[in-house]
Amino acid sequence: MAVATSAQQGIVTLDLEGVLVPEIWIAVAESTGIPELQRTTRDEPNYDLLMKGRIEILNQHGLTMSRIEEVIAGLSPLPGAVEFLNELRTRTQVIILSDTFEQFGRPLMKLLNWPTLFCHRLIVENDRIVDFELRQADQKRHAVNAFKGLNYRVAAAGDSYNDAAMLGAADAGFLFHAPSNITAEFPQFPALNTYDELFAHLTAALNC
Repeated sequence: MAVATSAQQGIVTLDLEGVLVPEIWIAVAESTGIPELQRTTRDEPNYDLLMKGRIEILNQHGLTMSRIEEVIAGLSPLPGAVEFLNELRTRTQVIILSDTFEQFGRPLMKLLNWPTLFCHRLIVENDRIVDFELRQADQKRHAVNAFKGLNYRVAAAGDSYNDAAMLGAADAGFLFHAPSNITAEFPQFPALNTYDELFAHLTAALNC
């Protein structure tokens, strides 16, 4: 006798900065008057190079971890992000896959009602950021492949170079609030600009 099988379970993976909250480093650049810190993963595909450059800039300007935390404490989710995420979590599991750091992400997760966040960790000594530890290189793609290995169907959304591998590994990938250079370079991913659009595409991709 054949055993009926249920539909494949779905899971959504989302980038954090630019998708749900403002870009942290741009906020730091604007608050401190250090324009070099405005460079993000939307501009630089090599994340290791980007972070090493950031730490060098921080050291040059004597910018402390405490000062960055002050900037983060003043940030709020993007308009509509909390409502979007709350509604999406009633329909499917959601994981935030970000190349931010635990120290940066924790206060923002509180504002988003504590979704699960996979990210990296900073090494801080005497209130100075001296280095960073990647949880895993190319962690977004590896996480998506791991979820698929657990028999989840994955729908993903992001806005930067460091999201491209995640979107490509997912069963359905979408760009959201992405700048023109990213949408031009990755035309295979539908480019969406409102949370209503994103919600509709993610839930349709997972049939949930």
